[in-house]
Amino acid sequence: MSGKKYLFFDIDGTLAAGGYAATFIPDSTREALKKLREAGHFTCIATGRAEALANPVMHELGFDNMISDGGWGLTIEGKFLGVRPLPKDQVIELIKECKEQGFPWGLQTDNSDTRLVPDGRFEAFTGDSYIKSKIVPDLDPADYENIYKAYIACLTGEEQRLSMLKILPWGRYHHHYLFVEPSDKAGGIREVMEHFHGDLKDVIVFGDTVNDLSMFRDEWTNVAMGNADEELKKHADLVTTDVDKDGIWNACLELNFFS
Repeated sequence: MSGKKYLFFDIDGTLAAGGYAATFIPDSTREALKKLREAGHFTCIATGRAEALANPVMHELGFDNMISDGGWGLTIEGKFLGVRPLPKDQVIELIKECKEQGFPWGLQTDNSDTRLVPDGRFEAFTGDSYIKSKIVPDLDPADYENIYKAYIACLTGEEQRLSMLKILPWGRYHHHYLFVEPSDKAGGIREVMEHFHGDLKDVIVFGDTVNDLSMFRDEWTNVAMGNADEELKKHADLVTTDVDKDGIWNACLELNFFS
């Protein structure tokens, strides 16, 4: 491929190895990003993480642009432009259902690394410590102006008892709980491309899990990591090697991005 390309990278399992909340960045990935920028290509993160949780990775790897919060958060040229919240009325109804079903739950009401929970049941059930939990007795979603994510502790399959999940976007990365969060990375990519007046045919996206289906589109090139879910690979134009086996580097070589 020739000419300037616009490359969008998921973080966990794509830029970083180690699964959910991955932290290990292969040296070959760092070198690939360096060479891509030297060749004049545009690089951008596209992650489901909240901006506050993705920001350290963004700075560590030298990115100036980022789509966060599943497509609803935007950072352009180092400036965080904000994130759209979930529909509040729908989240209120969802939490009402969780209480009726006895499912522990939590909310993210700001751009931070902390979720609010009404008691200690969520962390006790899930054992999750990646996101900090702060207990707020009598927590009520109606008391907050914005809700950016909700967390529901229930085993795989039990979510079928929550009718609001037929309306709200959600994803599951663990057997013990699910995330209610935006799933529109393609929408964020289009916003970035419109801002920089780029052509969609020059977009290349890199992902590894089914939530990345939200950015795998026919109008651009889709790259799945070797460690990607099989469902995502079915929609890929190229399947590279695993993230910890030089996957980003090998894809860029195959696509001739370094010359």
